[in-house]
Amino acid sequence: MTDYREDILYPVSFDAAGAKEPMRVFFDAAQMQAQGTPPGELKKIIKDRYKTGFYKAPERAGVSYMLSPILRTYVNPEDSDKVATSNNPHVMYYAPNVSNEDIGGKPPRISFAGYGMDVAGSYPFVIMPGPHGYMIQLLGPTERAAINKEYEEMLGSLCKIKEVWCLPK
Repeated sequence: MTDYREDILYPVSFDAAGAKEPMRVFFDAAQMQAQGTPPGELKKIIKDRYKTGFYKAPERAGVSYMLSPILRTYVNPEDSDKVATSNNPHVMYYAPNVSNEDIGGKPPRISFAGYGMDVAGSYPFVIMPGPHGYMIQLLGPTERAAINKEYEEMLGSLCKIKEVWCLPK
């Protein structure tokens, strides 16, 4: 990411294997940001660390949950600085060196409305293919509706703080 934004919501959790390796990237980025490392330099350092193997792939299969009803982040930080808010709870499985071709994966349909993003699809798919890849499985509409209902009060509070934290209609 090339900018330190104040509107990013990236609720992610890791199991023990993820807390040991993938989460380390988040901690390193936060530390460098707190130390005043410029965004472009931080991005270069993190990318170089991936290339040189400084960041290791998880030692075993595992999961990372992103079951929050709201996510606001860069759509694809390698291609643009576009940021969007979405409601797409999902589970990520560590998939080192797995590709969409390996699993019959099909990236989801993504549509944008204003500042919001809607992700739809029933097939698992791989992001960040390579040693740090993840296989993503979106939850279905029933599960998404249950999560939205469970966190309705929190969603209302977030929406009052920042308009971009309101769920897309």
